[in-house]
Amino acid sequence: MGTQLFARGIQPGQCVERLNAERAELVAEVHRDYLNAGVDAVLTNTFGGNSISLGRHRLADKTEHLNRAAAELARREAGEDRWVLGDIGPCGDFLEPLGMLQKADLKNGFCRQVRGLLEGGVDGLLIETMTALEEIETAVEAIQELTDLPILVSLAFDPAGQGFRTMMGVSPARAVERLVSRGITALGFNCGTLDMPDYVWLARELADRLTSKGVLLLAEPNAGRPRLEGSSAVYDLSPEDFAEGLEQIYRAGAVILGGCCGTTPRHLAAAVKRLRG
Repeated sequence: MGTQLFARGIQPGQCVERLNAERAELVAEVHRDYLNAGVDAVLTNTFGGNSISLGRHRLADKTEHLNRAAAELARREAGEDRWVLGDIGPCGDFLEPLGMLQKADLKNGFCRQVRGLLEGGVDGLLIETMTALEEIETAVEAIQELTDLPILVSLAFDPAGQGFRTMMGVSPARAVERLVSRGITALGFNCGTLDMPDYVWLARELADRLTSKGVLLLAEPNAGRPRLEGSSAVYDLSPEDFAEGLEQIYRAGAVILGGCCGTTPRHLAAAVKRLRG
């Protein structure tokens, strides 16, 4: 969603959640392009939709409104035969004692977001691009206080020695250990600074650890490892190479598949064709 909105002229640093109310047709256009590519689900334009993140744009009082608008917008485009997942990203701050943020405030920020998404008609919630287990657990608690809809959890991993870690030092093994008992439906990865072979390796590692635990493996790789070109991140993986990599991730054990930064509708169309073929 982010890279597609930027490609349509939205400047990085703007509050893209604001577009759900002020430029709804632009967001709807992105949803339609992905739905036309053949995907089964779209994510709401609410990655930074918790009240703490919105507060940086002086929009905390609009939290429920902007999330509800985003969900209603995605629901209208997806219809009733495809899914809408409420997108919940990190708050961008640190919980005590690393930072000044108190857990009660973080939980309230997520609860307000989830209320809006539920009012808008989502089918489930995706907590994504997370790096800290405590923040994930707080988001899960907030959701479970309000609904029993499916919860999908995704962490952003980077290369670390012979393995992978999030920015906050969480390994795949630690993520599985802490999260599989929390009542979630799926656990996996998105974003990060990996290339496609790394994503495939990570999928195999997580699949081995999730076997027999009753939690599905989710995978949303970027369209290649990001590189900076001026002030912009560029993703070089072609749609065909992305689809080939996603097939390998599927064969490794992932059953919920998508794309993160740089994955255009063409990338997803190529993946749909290859995987369903």
